[in-house]
Amino acid sequence: MKMPVTAWQIIGPYWSSEEKWSARGLLALVVILDIITIYAVVRLTYWNRDFFDALAVYDRSAIMPLMLTLLILVSISLFASVSSIYLKQLLEIRWRAWTTNVFVHQWLADHHYYHIEQKRSTDNPDQRISEDLSWLANKSLDLFTGLIKNVVNLISYGIVVWSISDAWQFNIGGHEVSIPGILLWLGIIYAILGSIVMEKIGRPIVGLGYLQQKFEADFRYLLMRIRENAEQIALYKGEKTENRRLKDSFASVKKNWRGLMTYTKRIEFTEKLYIEVGAYLPYFLVIPQYFAKKISIGEVMQVGLAFNRLRQALSWFIFNFKELAELRAVLRRLQEFDYALNQPVSQNIEMTQSHDQSLKTASLTLSKPDGQKLSNIPDTQIQSGERWLIQGPSGVGKSTFLRALAGIWEYGQGKISLPVGGTMLFLPQKSYLPYGTLKAALSYPETDTQFSDQDCETILNQVNLSHLTAQLNQTDYWEKRLSGGEQQRLAFARVLLHRPDYLFLDEATSALDIDNEKNLYQLLMALLPNTTVISIAHHQNLQDFHQNTLKINRASEYENRENASDIKY
Repeated sequence: MKMPVTAWQIIGPYWSSEEKWSARGLLALVVILDIITIYAVVRLTYWNRDFFDALAVYDRSAIMPLMLTLLILVSISLFASVSSIYLKQLLEIRWRAWTTNVFVHQWLADHHYYHIEQKRSTDNPDQRISEDLSWLANKSLDLFTGLIKNVVNLISYGIVVWSISDAWQFNIGGHEVSIPGILLWLGIIYAILGSIVMEKIGRPIVGLGYLQQKFEADFRYLLMRIRENAEQIALYKGEKTENRRLKDSFASVKKNWRGLMTYTKRIEFTEKLYIEVGAYLPYFLVIPQYFAKKISIGEVMQVGLAFNRLRQALSWFIFNFKELAELRAVLRRLQEFDYALNQPVSQNIEMTQSHDQSLKTASLTLSKPDGQKLSNIPDTQIQSGERWLIQGPSGVGKSTFLRALAGIWEYGQGKISLPVGGTMLFLPQKSYLPYGTLKAALSYPETDTQFSDQDCETILNQVNLSHLTAQLNQTDYWEKRLSGGEQQRLAFARVLLHRPDYLFLDEATSALDIDNEKNLYQLLMALLPNTTVISIAHHQNLQDFHQNTLKINRASEYENRENASDIKY
């Protein structure tokens, strides 16, 4: 499948970003240090020649200078190699940090995270951000610098092999033909044939690697869901069902893994055979020259080492085939993710600003994502400071109506006008409580520095959570620690702290007893008298706290309790 986003659109932005000069500078330093390492290792092939020649003629006096040379070359190689690794890791974390910031910003912008989950357009975005971006930075740098090193190795060791290699002479039609540097050409041919065979054998591993990442992420997600919902599963005694679901999910992991095993076995066999044959090939090729006394034993050792280095340089594709396949799979996943993040949200519901501080709907129809109509919302105008109760049967679209008012529901048509400059707060049935201190959960979405401890403690007392005041700065998973009723009271405490101009409550007291529910609404009326309140509830206990009722049905109706008249739609 052709990707709508190119691989360079994923890899390239960092290298042309505001960090481009430091990034390019670090990369250049890494390449320079790698070249220095290669130079030292190439010189070691000459040292190898001189050392074995000295041993062959019993030249004791040559040994100490050679040992000193060896010490210098090894020191240079060690320093350059270690420094290169350190700088490459520094560049890797900088690249990863930059791309992570970009993807996280795009993911959270314009409610993309919400729309992606609603449409199921991209699976496991958390894995793509946390793992795939890390893998991209790590392996891209490894493969690129490895390729540069192998090009330099190819040139350096190619010169060594060429200088030692004999010419291949043969007769064609009575004409003598001589091909110089036959070892070099044989090495090139050997590597090309190996690369062709490796590509043919290992091509399917790219798709299998892509699927493996998906199946692993799906399995991990199910495990995470069990952790998050441990109490509910225990109460339902759903262990057998969860076990079955995990087994089914892991079956996909196992089945795909067996496919990977098959192709990995073929790749490993081909690679090992290629390495073993190549390791001894140069010695057999130069035996005729040695017995003809054209080269010394030291040159035999030198050409063996140089040929194998040359073969390794020519075999970069073979030795990195699995990494290249995995990189292609990661790039494919990131291309899909980037494409999903850059899809415009089709906002069929027109969102405008109201300058009279009222909230208005006009010709508003709400639909499901598949286009099925949920409900028609009557033309409504909610004035500043009014209290409205929204009622209707389950599944008719009451919560969807609030999502539309929040600007995150794109399915439907019509017009919504929201007040200019008014602060809004939405309370669902189960409010989000981030991991951290209780004060941070209470202050969300603001930071915990926005409110004093005294204000937080006062409000906790007002919503009957006085037993939590001593834990205000304690870090915990509060959505696990607190009961459903405590969480809803904490959410109301959040409202009293933030003092919004417009408050939307979606069954936000469903887990509370009548007394606690009444207390919270009385607090709202007393402490936030000018706040516009729009509530969704299935029972009649809250009627006294609202002046108007909007009943949503397939044929919606509007009821104003002040004039006791019903308007059918």
